[in-house]
Amino acid sequence: MVLNTTYFNKDHKQILSDLVGSSFTLFESLRLKGIGSKRMIIGEVSPNLQQFMNTVSDINYANIELRRNGILVFINKGLQNFTWAIPYYQLVIYKTNGASIHAQGKFIHFKNTKTFRENKPFFDKMLDEKIKYDQQYNFQGV
Repeated sequence: MVLNTTYFNKDHKQILSDLVGSSFTLFESLRLKGIGSKRMIIGEVSPNLQQFMNTVSDINYANIELRRNGILVFINKGLQNFTWAIPYYQLVIYKTNGASIHAQGKFIHFKNTKTFRENKPFFDKMLDEKIKYDQQYNFQGV
């Protein structure tokens, strides 16, 4: 689900909280050594996300925030901000000359630049959180 979060909206806050959980507390974010990525350059997006990209030849940026049950991908388009909420059970990450995040029939590919390489520890942390989430529903031991 992609929401226009340029301006504050209580309904959007509730929708995001229901979909990906509440944000981490200050102490939890310190224990995790941060819950947000640095901004990364978007290389390519799926056709259904193309409307949220700059139409002129500007560079498109996005960053990611961890939540309890998913992630939020913040996309900047000029002066507008869009938030793509992805629950962990829908999240798929591919490592292909950068990284691609796939969910809900959409994808976003981040270029393999210096800013992306600086986010390697963040991606490791995101994968650890996804594994922790998936372990809650592990039925193999039953």
